[in-house]
Amino acid sequence: MNIRNELLADVYQSKQKATQVAMYACTSEEAFRQLMHCFESDEYRLAQRAAYALSIATEERPELIRPYIGVLVSQLKRTGIHDAVVRNSARILQETEIPDEFHGELMNAAFEIIANRQIAIAIRTFCLTILFNLSKIYPEIRKELRVFLEESVEYEQAAFQSRARKILKRI
Repeated sequence: MNIRNELLADVYQSKQKATQVAMYACTSEEAFRQLMHCFESDEYRLAQRAAYALSIATEERPELIRPYIGVLVSQLKRTGIHDAVVRNSARILQETEIPDEFHGELMNAAFEIIANRQIAIAIRTFCLTILFNLSKIYPEIRKELRVFLEESVEYEQAAFQSRARKILKRI
């Protein structure tokens, strides 16, 4: 299968095609690498479609994403890319064990994202979970996270409020 061609096909039914591509990407490290190449692409539509397939593939075979954690962290900081790329990067990172070398960079990116109300709510909500997960390793960020959440929760959308309240109960 040529993943790039499949993702850019004229007739693209997102869930069905994304699942098909994801299952193929899970067959080998090389196939997964092809999907990652599409995900990192500067081609707006290709990266968007690859993002959903990558999320599905990572759920199926989480060990395949480990060599690409740095790519996911860097995607959080990119501008001018489709929200799906950032959203799926954050979704994957909230569920994945992050190597120590990326903790600082990821924390900084996640704090910037949650503070920016122009960013899509799903991305911000996933970043809340990322920060909560990192606060288990770095308890010193709990205070900063708590203060931010307490000061902003009432001004946020329902999804953010719900996640924030759950986190506040646990920190």
